[in-house]
Amino acid sequence: MEYRRLGASGLMVPALSFGAGTFGGRGELFSAWGDTDARQARRLVDISLEAGVTMFDTADVYSDGASEEVLGEAIRGRRDQLLLSTKAALPTGPGPNDAGSGRSRLIGAVEGSLRRLGVDHIDLFQLHAFDAGTPVEETLAALHDLVRAGKIRYVGASNFAGWQLMKSLAAADKHGFPRYVAHQVFYSLVGRDYEYELMPLGQDQGVGAVVWSPLGWGRLTGKIRRGQSLPEGSRLHQTAEAGPPVDDEVLYDVVDVLDEIAAETGHTVPQIALNWLLNRPTVATVIVGARNEEQLRQNLGAVGWQLDAEQLARLDKASATTPPYPYYPYYRLGDFTRLNPPLV
Repeated sequence: MEYRRLGASGLMVPALSFGAGTFGGRGELFSAWGDTDARQARRLVDISLEAGVTMFDTADVYSDGASEEVLGEAIRGRRDQLLLSTKAALPTGPGPNDAGSGRSRLIGAVEGSLRRLGVDHIDLFQLHAFDAGTPVEETLAALHDLVRAGKIRYVGASNFAGWQLMKSLAAADKHGFPRYVAHQVFYSLVGRDYEYELMPLGQDQGVGAVVWSPLGWGRLTGKIRRGQSLPEGSRLHQTAEAGPPVDDEVLYDVVDVLDEIAAETGHTVPQIALNWLLNRPTVATVIVGARNEEQLRQNLGAVGWQLDAEQLARLDKASATTPPYPYYPYYRLGDFTRLNPPLV
C-alpha cells in the first residue's frame, strides 16, 4: 500500500481507505447500502489491515450512528493500528441543535462519536456540510478546543463550495485556529466537477482530497453498460435519487473505454476507475466500500500497478464534459492553461 501526506499536514494516510457506510443497515438509504454486523465488519477490517488500508471513515448520520457502533466493535483491541475518520453537521434529530456546526452541536457530536466508537480520540474529524447560519469563527474555535482537549487530531471539511472552504481557511489563519487539511469530496470518472475550483484550491492551500463514491455511486462496477437494463441486484434501484446526478451517455462512453483498458491490462473495470483517481492531483486517499469480502478484495486490486499515459489520456477524454461558468470560455479558447498551468 502506498501512503500519502494528507494535505499540508504531518499525517500519512493510505492511498485507499475503507468506508464504513455499509455498516449497521439502519434506515431506508443505508440499509440499501448494506447491513454489515460487527462479526462481518471485523473480517473486513482484518482484510483491510493486512493490505495496509489503515484508515476507516464513517459519520454520525450513517445508519443513525450504528455505523460508528459497528466499526467500534470491529476495531476493538487494535486502536493503535489504524486511523479513524468521522463526520458531523448533518441533522441527526428533530431538535433545533441537532444539526449544524455550532459549538454545542460540535462538542456533543464529538462526544457521541467517541462513545459509539469506543475510543478516546478521532484522528480526522470533518464537517459533513457547511453551516451558513453559524459564524465560521465559532465553528473553528470549537474545533480548536476539541483539538487542544485531545479529542480530535486533525480537522477537515466535506462537500464545501470553494468560497466556503476558503473563508474557513482564512479565518483559521487570522485567529490561529486549526486549518482544514482534508476535503472529503465526490470525484470519479463520471463526476469531475471537483477539478474546476476545488482541486486548484486544494493544491494552493494544502487541502488533500478524501474521495467518496469513487465508482460514481455504484455506476462504475462493470455491471452497467449501454443498451442493457439496470441489473436486478443494483442498489441504484433504491438509491439513485439520493446520489450525484450522472449523464447516461457520459457513463456509457466512459464504460466503453474502461472495457477496452480492462481487456488490455487484465484488471477489472472498478480497479481501473480507482487507479485513474489515484493519479489525479491533490488526491490523498480514495474511500472504498464493500458489502462483502469479495467486493473488498476486488477494490484492493486497484493498487500496486499503474495505468500508462496513453490509457490515462483515453479515460480523460471519454470522461471530459464542458466545465461550468466561469471556466468554460477559457477552456474553449485554449487560454486557460496559459494562465493556469496543469496541476501536478
